[in-house]
Amino acid sequence: MVVPDGLRPLLPELPAGAVTRFAPSPTGLLHLGHVHAALFAETLARQAGGRVLLRLEDIDRSRCRPEFAAAAEADLAWLGFRWDGPVRVQSRHMPEYRAALARLEARGLLYPCFCTRAEIQREIAAAGGAPQGQGQDGGPEGPAYPGTCRRLSAAARAARLAAGTPHALRLDMATALAAAPRGLSFHELGEGRLPCDPAPFGDVVLARKDIPASYHLCVTHDDARQGVTLVTRGRDLKPATHLHRLLQALLGWPEPAYAHHGLILGADGRRLAKRDKAPTLQALRAAGHGPDAVRRLAGW
Repeated sequence: MVVPDGLRPLLPELPAGAVTRFAPSPTGLLHLGHVHAALFAETLARQAGGRVLLRLEDIDRSRCRPEFAAAAEADLAWLGFRWDGPVRVQSRHMPEYRAALARLEARGLLYPCFCTRAEIQREIAAAGGAPQGQGQDGGPEGPAYPGTCRRLSAAARAARLAAGTPHALRLDMATALAAAPRGLSFHELGEGRLPCDPAPFGDVVLARKDIPASYHLCVTHDDARQGVTLVTRGRDLKPATHLHRLLQALLGWPEPAYAHHGLILGADGRRLAKRDKAPTLQALRAAGHGPDAVRRLAGW
C-alpha cells in the first residue's frame, strides 16, 4: 500500500497491531473527503499490521437514511477499501448507550434539562451573549449552556419528569471534572501527549428526545466496545477529544491513541461537505473516473 509522504512521520508512533475505524454518518452519499478519511484509517492500520473497521453512525434518525448506508458500503467496496469484520450500525445498539447513560446518571453526573433552544438562546443573550464564531450549544461547539436546569430542585425536576415534559440529559461538567482523574491528556501521533481541557464544553448534552444518545457518547462507547486503539478522524474533530477523554475516564473505558488528518478542501477553500454538494463517488464514477483516479483525487 502506498503511503503518502505526509503520513510517514506518524509511522514510528503507530501502536503495534493498531485497530482503526472509518465511521461515516449515512446522511448523504460519500464524497472525496470521506475517501481521504477512509484511506487514512486503512493505511495506518495496514502499516501497523492491524485492522480497520467500518461503522455507520446513524443515530440522527431525522437525517440518516438506509439507502445512504447501503450506498456507502457499495461505494467503499468499489473503491477497494477493505474493512475487517462486520459493519457496526449504531442504531442497532441503543440499549448499550442507554446503559452507559444510566451508569453516569447513577453517579449523579447527569441532570435533565427542560429548556428549549430558544429559551437557551434568550438566556445567553440576556447574560451578554457568547463568543463570536461559535454555534448553538456546547463550548467548542457553541456557547456553553448557562446551567438553568442544573439549579432546579429535586422536587421541581421530579414534577416535570412526571408530567412528561420533553427533556435532554446533560453532563454536569463541574461534578464530572471533580470525579475524573486529574491531569487528563491524550496521545496525538506526531505531537506527543497533549493536555485535556473539557471544561469549555460546559454541561454538554449526551442525550435528547430526537437523538437518544449523542455523538460524543456513542463514539467513545463504540471505540471501547470494538477495541479501537487508534482513533483517526478529521482535524475539525480534534477539539472533541478533550471531552471524549473525560467520558472514557468516567466510564472506565481504555484510552486509544489519536491521529487527526487534514481536510480535503473545495475550490472555494472550504471543507468538502454534503450540504455544499461536494462531488460524490457515484458522480465521479458516472463521469468515468476509476478507483485509482478517485484515490489520487483524495490525496492517495
